[in-house]
Amino acid sequence: MTADRVKEIKRCFRLMMDGQTAQSMRDKGVAYRINWGAPLPMLKEKAREIGEDYELAIALWKDDVRECKILAVFVMPADRMLPEVTDIWMEQTREWEIAEIASSCLYWRLPFAAEKAYQWIASDNEMYQMCGFSVLSRLFMNGQEPNTRGINEYIDQMTAAMQGGTLRVRKAAMASAIRFSELGLVYRRMAENALKSIGIELF
Repeated sequence: MTADRVKEIKRCFRLMMDGQTAQSMRDKGVAYRINWGAPLPMLKEKAREIGEDYELAIALWKDDVRECKILAVFVMPADRMLPEVTDIWMEQTREWEIAEIASSCLYWRLPFAAEKAYQWIASDNEMYQMCGFSVLSRLFMNGQEPNTRGINEYIDQMTAAMQGGTLRVRKAAMASAIRFSELGLVYRRMAENALKSIGIELF
C-alpha cells in the first residue's frame, strides 16, 4: 500500500539526517514542519531507487516534510502530472527551495510547461514568477522557440521583472534572457534591445 511505502521512506530520512543543515535552514527562516536536512544527492539516489510513481508522488507531497516534498518532485512522472495537480502543488509551495527544485527538475518537462510558465511570469506572486522564468530558461535551453505572441509576452514580463522584481526574481528573469538570446541571432538582438531599453546590458 502507498501509505506503508510512505512510512518506510520516512524512516529512511533518519539515516540521511544532517542536523547542521536543518538548523542552518531554520536559522535562515526556512520553516518546514519537519526537516531532516537530507542532502539532495541522497534524495536523488533514493528517487532513482524508487523510480517514477504517480500515486507515491501524490502521497509524499501531502506530507509537510521537506524530504517528502522533494522526493515527490523527483518521482512524479512528468507525462502523468495534470495541470490541476500542478496548480495545487504551486499553491501549496511555501519554500523557495521546493519551488526551485520543482521548476528545474519537473515543471519544465510537463507537456503544458510553456503555457504554465507564461501564466506564472504574469502573476503578482514572486514565487510563481521565479518558477515561470526558471521553466522558460529550461525550455529555451532545450531549443524550444516561442511564437510571436509568446515572444512579446515574454519580453514584456521579463523587462518588468528586471525593473521591479525581488533579487531572486530578477536573477531568474536575467537567466531566462540569456537562454532566450542563445536561441539565435534574432533572439539575441531582441533580448539585447529589450534590456538596453531599461538600461541593462545583456552581457
